[in-house]
Amino acid sequence: MHRTWGLIGLLALPVSGIAAPLPRFTQPNAIWNVDVSNAQLRTNSAAMMTHLAAFSSLGWGDDRNFDFQIDWGMYVLHANASTPTRPIVALPPEIMGDYYSPDCDAPGSPFPVPAVGGIEGTDPPSLAFCDAGNEDCHLLVVNDTSKILYESYATESADSTGMHSICGLRWDLTKTYPRYGRGEHCTSADGAGFPIAPLLFNADDVWAAAQVQGDLGHAIRFILGNNRMANDKYVHPASHGTLATSDTNPNAVPYGSRLKLKQSFNVNAFSPNESVRVILRTLKKYGMFLSDGGGIPLTAESDAFTTHKWADADVGMDTHSLFGIRPTDFDVVEAGDPMTVTYDCVRTPDDFIYIDSFDF
Repeated sequence: MHRTWGLIGLLALPVSGIAAPLPRFTQPNAIWNVDVSNAQLRTNSAAMMTHLAAFSSLGWGDDRNFDFQIDWGMYVLHANASTPTRPIVALPPEIMGDYYSPDCDAPGSPFPVPAVGGIEGTDPPSLAFCDAGNEDCHLLVVNDTSKILYESYATESADSTGMHSICGLRWDLTKTYPRYGRGEHCTSADGAGFPIAPLLFNADDVWAAAQVQGDLGHAIRFILGNNRMANDKYVHPASHGTLATSDTNPNAVPYGSRLKLKQSFNVNAFSPNESVRVILRTLKKYGMFLSDGGGIPLTAESDAFTTHKWADADVGMDTHSLFGIRPTDFDVVEAGDPMTVTYDCVRTPDDFIYIDSFDF
């Protein structure tokens, strides 16, 4: 999956009642919520980050040179028992290729579509059309009653005729998934097979944590170009990688890698803005997971539907607020031996309940 678009100026819509907390896996042993402040590092952690930094002067991006930039392009929509569902409709193969199966839920499966909202990349937010042939066009909807998260990739539209996409699927937020997530070699709406919405952050989250000088309580999503990721490899808790990755260096970063800001990084010296410090404390304690391929490193939720806005005086962040942070400011958490990409998805049964601890 490739993110090809840059900054988007999103319109703040005065929609009453749409603001709600981002969905999260609340179980302490869910891998996204594990404190990795003092976690074991890969033996070649420093070499991996030096190698990544060598791609360009700023160290991030794909074939473009990006600083540690934030993309505001995602929307997370909220549903309940009364929200109408639409069938998943596979896009014609000529747009994106074959529907991802068995990785994603079968076409015809129900997907909630709220009356108001937006597909990623639409500005102003819209469910009517997204250019799925050229944009990621994620649609993220959480049913706040059932605690089921619905996510899709390459979503052309979501209307009365269906949710038209190349992949639509569910995450049960009440479960702690195994180290291979929804299934070994299975993708999701993100290339690594990860959930998306629980790894995002928004202006409401950041504002709340800033009031107590806290953190977000979970790891963050980040992306790199395919040319900067280890060729045909991924590590758990990822369940998938792509054959488009091309770096054959032994210190290349595989899909699914968890990077954490070094404990020696001086958060207070980097910025006087408490909102920025929230993100930095989070990156120190929980780190960030390599989730997909693309250019702009970090992904946050648009403030179109949140109570607090990124530009508010008591948040005061923009897409450049983390500029200056380099790969060499991070360590790489040990994740076990890399898996070789096969695309031979074996789904985790829906009724599977994981009761053991993670071991990579």
